[in-house]
This record gives sequence, C-alpha cells and structure tokens, in this order.
Amino acid sequence: MFEGDALMRSFGAVLESADGDRARISLVVGEGMVQGHGTCHGGVIFALADAAFGVACNGGSDTAVAQHCTVTYLRPARRGERLTSEVSRRSGAGRSGVYDGTVTASDGTVVAEFRGVARRLPDRGI
Repeated sequence: MFEGDALMRSFGAVLESADGDRARISLVVGEGMVQGHGTCHGGVIFALADAAFGVACNGGSDTAVAQHCTVTYLRPARRGERLTSEVSRRSGAGRSGVYDGTVTASDGTVVAEFRGVARRLPDRGI
C-alpha cells in the first residue's frame, strides 16, 4: 500500500513500521503543507492518518478500503514539526474492521485522534 501512495511520496513521508494490523508513518511539515494561519493544513494531518490506516487494514492477504473515517484535531502542528501517525486494529466483525490511531508531534504531544472503519472486499482484483 505505502509504496503505491503517490501523495505520501510527495509529502516525503516515511513508513516506519507495518506489522499485520498496525502501521506507523511519519512526515515533516513542509512549507507547502501549511494553510492561511501558518499551521499544518488539516488535510495533511488527515492524509497522514488515512495512509497509516490504509497500510494497517491491508496488512493481510485481503484487500480493504475505507468505509468511514473521522479525525478530531486537538492542536495545531507547525512548519518543521515531525508528525507521526500510528494506527492499529481495535475490533472487527465479518468483513468490517475498526481501527484507531493517533497523530503526534515529535515531543509526543497529541495533534489528532483518528478512527477508521475498513471493509474487506471480495477477491475481485481491484
């Protein structure tokens, strides 16, 4: 999943770990990632969490896609800060799985909380 993610490549993101139903991805907030307030664009934070979610929910042999995602922003991130998103599977039933994640700054401060619901697809070769 991560190798094919052109957006994360353009952000300079790094896949730090991927282990089954868990993934950790980081990036440094660059000049092109800030919005009018001079802080990291919420879309960048969401994309980072979503990318970790995508890797985590596709850690097995099945193909999974996002069914529903939410993010709660708790504090702004600044240009030059390293953000890390870690997402892991919390529970599941049938073809659905619930994943929780946190986006933190390099000092460990929580920037955002993420929850995603994934849906495993029948083997259709999407």
